[in-house]
Amino acid sequence: MLYVRLFLLIWAVFVFGCSPRSANLTLPFEPPKAFSSHASHAPSERWWTAFGDARMDSLVNRALQSNFNLETAWHRLRSAQAVVDREGAGRFPTLEVSGRGEVQRPDSENNAQIRLGITSEYEIDLWGRIRSGVDAARYRMRATEADYQTAALSLSAEVVRTYFQLIEAQSQHELFEHQIETNQQVLSLIRARFGSGQIRSVDILRQRQLIESTREQQIATESRIEVLEHQLAVLSGYAPQDGIVYTHHALPDLPPLPDTGLPVELIQRRPDVKRAYNLLLAADRDVAVAISNRYPRLSLTALASGDDRGGLFKDWVGNLIGNLLLPVIDGGERGAEIKRNQANKSAQLSAYGQTVLTAFAEVENALVQEQKQVERIASLEAQVALVRQTYDQLRLEYLNGISDYLDVLTALTNEQRLRRGLISAKLDLLEFRIALYRALAGGFEIARNNING
Repeated sequence: MLYVRLFLLIWAVFVFGCSPRSANLTLPFEPPKAFSSHASHAPSERWWTAFGDARMDSLVNRALQSNFNLETAWHRLRSAQAVVDREGAGRFPTLEVSGRGEVQRPDSENNAQIRLGITSEYEIDLWGRIRSGVDAARYRMRATEADYQTAALSLSAEVVRTYFQLIEAQSQHELFEHQIETNQQVLSLIRARFGSGQIRSVDILRQRQLIESTREQQIATESRIEVLEHQLAVLSGYAPQDGIVYTHHALPDLPPLPDTGLPVELIQRRPDVKRAYNLLLAADRDVAVAISNRYPRLSLTALASGDDRGGLFKDWVGNLIGNLLLPVIDGGERGAEIKRNQANKSAQLSAYGQTVLTAFAEVENALVQEQKQVERIASLEAQVALVRQTYDQLRLEYLNGISDYLDVLTALTNEQRLRRGLISAKLDLLEFRIALYRALAGGFEIARNNING
């Protein structure tokens, strides 16, 4: 009895000493303590609702239900979940039943023979090889789940961005209408002065060229409006020709600045960072599997069989077999596999670090871009006011014969250009805010109503 206990103690020390363990996986650098800007307004998981546009909210919700790229990511997640179940099956015994029937010649007393066999096999996971394989599959499934959340975030951002671009294009189209009307009024004024012999005919040609240039830009905007409507339809899972024509309304005001939180909280929240971390954990478990493959494997096989010659399997034969597989010579294959998985783990650690740094940079970039864009819009608004005063003054001088028409044309062209640029700048500001929401956002629940299973 003493020898048995001693053997079990030595065996336990050997098993637990050789079993691969999870490594301590941490960032290869120290994350910053805080971001450069702070606010008290906590962002919602469904960040797009901060803009207060019910029609846009409906578009995003429809896209989350019907977009085919997102649906593809969902099915990839289901596939990864099935892989976890498949890998986990190795932890349980297998059971197989076999049967054979035989009919002999009619003159035999027993002309029918039935034989039934049952086989069960179970591998004892001495070194945690099966467990590590299951863990690796589970981590990859979580990475795929993070991919799905990333796809949902990207889709919501694309819908909101396209929606605002459509509103901006419609605003530009409306502005072109007003500018064409203004330019035609100026043309009528010039023609009246030309009739009285006060100006040259070249001034009429210049004004007509300005009108045609404005119309040309309006036509390009009409094309852009239709393309954006097609994009919204496709993002929502519909054919381009089935797109909805959206009535125009102004771009929304910028919501309050969301709270950025702490960098360490961002690491725990962002799905792309979760993906990189889970791939790192999976690579670590792959190393454990490769190391375990160098150790012996022990499996148990149970066999039972019986035959019936008129009775109901009266005589059964059963046995229990233990199989020990011990790698001896493999030409360095298993050692090379360990090195390969260790190199892959190091690569995943570097990829994880880069993903975290990129996440920090995206937040800081969006913050500074939004701040500077607000300053830029203020400058554009001041320029619009100044150029309007300049145009009014030059137009008055032109009517009194003091200024040349070319000065009036230059001021008018500058004013119209700045007004169009101001609308575009407001769109850029909203896109910078979208980028900030996107950089700060975590995952959110999505009801997959249109997917079977």
